[in-house]
Amino acid sequence: MSELQTHAAEIAEQFSEHIDVSTDEIETQLQQLVTEYKVPVAEAKRSVTNSYLDKADLEREDLGRGGNESVLANEIDQDEQWVDVTVKVVDLWEPRSESISQVGLVGDESGRIKFVAFETSELEELEEGECYKLGNVVTDEYQGDYSIKLNRTTTITKLDEEIEVGDNSTTLEGALVDVQSGSGLIKRCPKDGCTRVLQNGRCSEHGEVEGEFDLRIKAVIDDGHEVYDVIFNREATEELTGIELEEAKQQAMDALDTTVVADGIRADIVGRYFRVSGPTLGRYVLANDFEQLARPTDTEATLTKVRSL
Repeated sequence: MSELQTHAAEIAEQFSEHIDVSTDEIETQLQQLVTEYKVPVAEAKRSVTNSYLDKADLEREDLGRGGNESVLANEIDQDEQWVDVTVKVVDLWEPRSESISQVGLVGDESGRIKFVAFETSELEELEEGECYKLGNVVTDEYQGDYSIKLNRTTTITKLDEEIEVGDNSTTLEGALVDVQSGSGLIKRCPKDGCTRVLQNGRCSEHGEVEGEFDLRIKAVIDDGHEVYDVIFNREATEELTGIELEEAKQQAMDALDTTVVADGIRADIVGRYFRVSGPTLGRYVLANDFEQLARPTDTEATLTKVRSL
């Protein structure tokens, strides 16, 4: 049995109790993604599995109910699992797509986790600061970061109780010693619910797409004892560098090269010292708050590393 046949059989078995699914049909879809669109096998499997999750949502309102495990936010460490969570809505963000009704952070005593709800799910909206039991949500994983998706079968029960949300935020001080590849002016996949960064015009899940421009910095900060990967999103990048998205696009257009934006950012900020605070998601610290420090923290090792660049 080939690798694709094995994956097709696994997907078919996963959904066999809920929808009518053909192993041959799944194998054909995997083959098309891998052969025609050059999508990596793992991402092809993920894409096809997600498509059947959507079908299951539409065809079986009771999919997964009654047998889900109730888990804490920091216990979610597997992809595509049906679980129940009891959480408080910590923060709501502006959706990047019209197909997304809500996106933000929820949390419990163990920590925080991102959630996404889609317009097609037709769910009631969650209110910031309120507590809920969310039944039948699906876990999602991308590059080690986990989130939960609310779907058509999700049940939402508002609770008359307070949940103390665990603080998984980090505050660090140190020298910004590197700006990594994938920083500066980037393009993201515009498909519903997908924000993956394109590589050579391709999304690892959706293949070739017309991307949407964004700004970010993937920085490395060294406090003299540990090295941290820190993400500055568009807003933080604009605040840190003084370069707004439209200006960055113009710089790239003038130079006929998008890398000039990252090169300029790198030359401007490497070697500076910062205090950064924000949540830890996977191996990354998200720079929600930051300030430049006037002088080194107190570590000769960090100073030596900056001078060696």
